[in-house]
Amino acid sequence: MQIYRIQMRRVDVNTYVLVNEDKEALLIDPGSDYPELIAWLNEEGFKPIGIMLTHTHFDHIIGLDAVRDAFHIEAYSHEIEQDYVTQPDQNLSSLLPGEALELRPIEHVWSAMGPQEIGPFKFNVVFTPGHSPGHVIYHFPDKEFAIVGDTIFQGSIGRTDLPGGDMDQLLASIREEIFTLPDETVLYPGHGEATNVAMEKQYNPFF
Repeated sequence: MQIYRIQMRRVDVNTYVLVNEDKEALLIDPGSDYPELIAWLNEEGFKPIGIMLTHTHFDHIIGLDAVRDAFHIEAYSHEIEQDYVTQPDQNLSSLLPGEALELRPIEHVWSAMGPQEIGPFKFNVVFTPGHSPGHVIYHFPDKEFAIVGDTIFQGSIGRTDLPGGDMDQLLASIREEIFTLPDETVLYPGHGEATNVAMEKQYNPFF
């Protein structure tokens, strides 16, 4: 599996594209530069089969409808945030004058955590609230990596001062769900560079 990190210009969001040997692709958190993203996917001959969201804050969903339309695919999120994409107050786009996002509802929800599949891709969905009420991470144990959204960053953690944030909940999510992964697990965050479990357990100043 190839893992592509594409840094979006808006709020420096990382959009991830996971591609298998048959060029089937999963997209995670499609951000602001969706015209370039769509063009690149087509140029590479990749075949998107689904979009997974770690959470539904505006910077992680700006390109959601455009990418769904371009490839006729559907999206997945935790059930708590299924309708947040339709509600500017919940996806926080209401904080930006004149930029309210009212997107189409999410087609599929994660109601049960644990092993899941989209096409040939197999992974674990892990509930990690704190940065947002319905935040999840995607752990690929066979490949030793996890897409962690805005739970934890290299040397930092996600914000909890936004609506729906909870610091105690976030710290518990990291301790119980991320720090319990194997130390060598690579963590791909929603902003910034990749890190791993061992580094964050030892050096993250919040722990």
